[in-house]
Amino acid sequence: MWAKDALAAISDLLFLPVVIGLLGVVAWTALATGLFVRSYVGRLRGRRPARDRYRAAIDSGLTGNAHDDELAIEEVVARAESDAARSLNTVRFAIRVGPSLGLMGTLIPMATALSGLAKGDLQMLASNMVIAFSSTVVGLAVGVVAYLIAMVREGWARSDLDAVRFHAERALRREEDKA
Repeated sequence: MWAKDALAAISDLLFLPVVIGLLGVVAWTALATGLFVRSYVGRLRGRRPARDRYRAAIDSGLTGNAHDDELAIEEVVARAESDAARSLNTVRFAIRVGPSLGLMGTLIPMATALSGLAKGDLQMLASNMVIAFSSTVVGLAVGVVAYLIAMVREGWARSDLDAVRFHAERALRREEDKA
């Protein structure tokens, strides 16, 4: 009996942080969607700042020494790959956390709803079921939006990394031809 009461108390304590976390992830998703749309419009206009930044870093790192140039270019390409992976981590985080918080936000009020049902308190049942199902919908919506953003941004990152790698190869060949 004490274990059930302890778990119920812990569950009740988690409800507010879960709701705050879910609202935070929703706010983040709205911000991420706005930034995604801005990036999309920029890419339609031909702007690819990450690709251009790494291409410029490759060009500025060339010294004329083949060995040093190759190492400098490898470092820039590795940094580009690392930055691309890191930029996708927050989106991947939302893909998993949104639905998880939604599920927690569903299950916690269900205990109270079932208690209301057992007592015959239909108002308590209805109120908690609305919260429960709303949490599920919001959590799943966050996951879906984050997943769509991640899919497109991963494609962009692959495309930009390919362009950086090709530019690196061209730069090395240009330097070899000069020598």
